[in-house]
Amino acid sequence: MTDFALRAPRAALQAEASPRRRRTLLPSVLAVLAIGLVGGLGATWFAVARNVSFGAVEAGPWTAWPRTGALDADPYTRASVARSGEAPLGLGEGLVFTARRDSAGNPLIARCAYRIHGRTPQARYWTLTAQTPGGLLLDNPARRYGFTSAEVVRDAAGLFAIEASREARPGNWLPLSGEGRFDLALRLYDTPVSVVGSRIDPAAVPRIERGACT
Repeated sequence: MTDFALRAPRAALQAEASPRRRRTLLPSVLAVLAIGLVGGLGATWFAVARNVSFGAVEAGPWTAWPRTGALDADPYTRASVARSGEAPLGLGEGLVFTARRDSAGNPLIARCAYRIHGRTPQARYWTLTAQTPGGLLLDNPARRYGFTSAEVVRDAAGLFAIEASREARPGNWLPLSGEGRFDLALRLYDTPVSVVGSRIDPAAVPRIERGACT
């Protein structure tokens, strides 16, 4: 048998096997692409939903992202800001600290009472509010959503204590509502710690201590 006669059937078999290999590889390639797409969309959703961004500054239970109001903020930060509808503070305007857990590391739950006490970093003016995980003010029948540095009652040492709970409390009472999770937002205006890279002493931010839960 000639060499040509041997090569002809072999070539025919190879040509027949090639489409089979392509048909076998196609589902695998599509599966890999689908996994990558789902994973990417999932990571993006989590970052936007939980307001995740880069360059965070942490102090105790509080976290701030100094570059939220910068022109070169990362895409996740921009998407989170657009989703919340809140106008971010510029780099020269101030800094927003958010707490999603108490000082012991437990999630903030509206059916529990909390004592937020101590001091804040240096600032000309500050506000402290309770909000939903999505960044909206936490609605409550009393229609009090937070305190400002101008109205909060302090002791002789200049320290304050805010009582956050669903039941009315004497003094600086911050009403809560519902039973799910919530966040605390501490906004510092005209503060030197708004500069990117500043280090913040945990003792310079309020402690968040959980009381009884119902």
